[in-house]
Amino acid sequence: MTRPRKPRTVRRKPGATYFKPRAVPLSTLKEVTISVGELEAIHLSDAEGKDQKEAAEEMNISQPTFSRLLASARKKAAEALYKGKAIKVEGGEYKLKED
Repeated sequence: MTRPRKPRTVRRKPGATYFKPRAVPLSTLKEVTISVGELEAIHLSDAEGKDQKEAAEEMNISQPTFSRLLASARKKAAEALYKGKAIKVEGGEYKLKED
């Protein structure tokens, strides 16, 4: 029996749930789905420049888990950019951070 997943703590829900190439109808595009936790990992690491240990603590997860989330999110984003796919942000085990 596997251990239940620990929810990732995120600051807020994403402002947008779809990103797509310009002038291409969404109905004709393939999609890549990035979870809310993966998006938060990219934000903390790349946008805010936090190291993995600090970002993992903020998300209330271990550093190895953070590293796997970040690698997965970057791989999906690179695939979408390179192959012209839409990026859909949804799902995952997460909870909003209480202020």
